[in-house]
Amino acid sequence: MGSREVSNQDWQGKHVTVAGLGVSGIPAAKVLRGLGAVVTVVNDGDDERSRTQAAELEAQGITVRLGDGATLPESTELIVTTPGWKPDKPLFTAAAEAGVPVWGDVELAWRLRGPGAAPWLAVTGTNGKTTTVRMLASILEAAGLRTAAVGNIGVSLLDAVLGDQEYDVLAVELSSYQLHWAPSLRADSAAVLNLAPDHLDWHGSMAAYVADKGRIYEGNRVACVYNAADPATEELVREADVEEGCRAIGFTLNTPGPSQLGVVDGILVDRAFVANRQKQAQELAEVKDIDPPAPHNIANALAAAALARAFGVEPAAVRDGLRAFRPDPHRIEHVADVAGVAYVDDSKATNTHAAEASLAAYDPIVWIAGGLAKGATFDELVTGAAGRLRGVVLIGRDRELIREALARHAPEVPVVDLGRTDTGAMSEAVREAARLARPGDTVLMAPACASMDMFVNYNKRGEAFADAVRALAAESA
Repeated sequence: MGSREVSNQDWQGKHVTVAGLGVSGIPAAKVLRGLGAVVTVVNDGDDERSRTQAAELEAQGITVRLGDGATLPESTELIVTTPGWKPDKPLFTAAAEAGVPVWGDVELAWRLRGPGAAPWLAVTGTNGKTTTVRMLASILEAAGLRTAAVGNIGVSLLDAVLGDQEYDVLAVELSSYQLHWAPSLRADSAAVLNLAPDHLDWHGSMAAYVADKGRIYEGNRVACVYNAADPATEELVREADVEEGCRAIGFTLNTPGPSQLGVVDGILVDRAFVANRQKQAQELAEVKDIDPPAPHNIANALAAAALARAFGVEPAAVRDGLRAFRPDPHRIEHVADVAGVAYVDDSKATNTHAAEASLAAYDPIVWIAGGLAKGATFDELVTGAAGRLRGVVLIGRDRELIREALARHAPEVPVVDLGRTDTGAMSEAVREAARLARPGDTVLMAPACASMDMFVNYNKRGEAFADAVRALAAESA
């Protein structure tokens, strides 16, 4: 924990290839060079930004090869890859043929932990990871523990493992990409929140995606936390090779059974970490302590509470941590009320599973949707939401796929199909949604698609929506 000496002995003169520049590749290259490794960075791109990054690394004695991420550099003994590189890349095929191991940045951080390092409480799932990890960190802080939200968010794992800050425990968000390249990771406790088709272009199949998510349970010491409403998550627990005594802990929005956390009469209760699970339940918090109290967010809170309780956190800290937590922007964020209509920004709903959870929280809804579908289909999403839809405004490149699903399963719902895909389309979308909405309705921007056809990222899409809503409010004032 905290500042520590990491032995250079295993790394001195070791030839390591780092695959990809970027938020994880550059820090990994610097750390490895600092440990005495001979580091070569390979990168597919060769643009101005890449050349600037390369110059910075080369000044530190790191070799950078731009425009060729396919060829395995001579003498490579280990590859450390950024999460975005697909497993079928030619570089990894060449590595497999040469018997060269491939690690991700998470694996590297795990291997570099010093003696007495802080245990990891790890979270994955198709949706809700960031919120759950930040809720968990808030609970751990309320318990007086030194912690940080790390991994895909907040502090980088390498910084957390090698930096001067001392931690008692880390709340770790892990993507399926990161788990794929983390073979020796062993969390103290871990949770899989939910499983739905996503990133299948990267993993190649749903089975491969699910298997990578399931890696998070391997070697768990205290608890494997699963979603009782998602049997696939429980099945991953059954299949996991865990330490003797590790427990399966479920969470549910219903009354919990033994070894579960759940909800009774608006109260979050624990029937897992109590003396008599058969007959006792411990009150943890109230649903109203959760912001916002949408069903999927209550599920996130229960998962965070389960991981915290597995670590020995007292009930009062669960309550205080949930009360102190505030969600990140663009996650079912209430922007404003205009003429009796609520406007909600859930730009982070970049896939159908996330949009389904968001749509389930409101009724009636004018839905703004569309963008890059990433191979998704929308029939199931539309069928489930049809009864709550007042109207739909479609934007983005793949909006036709949603329009066709609406025609099949909600033909009576009025649809506005905006043909423009420039960033200014959001202002028009909000105006069209306002025209369709009635007092008491919610205009919900939960696109069910990625944003990159029109915006740099989902944050910029959310900001465009919020700006358009505020402009509408100013005109109505």
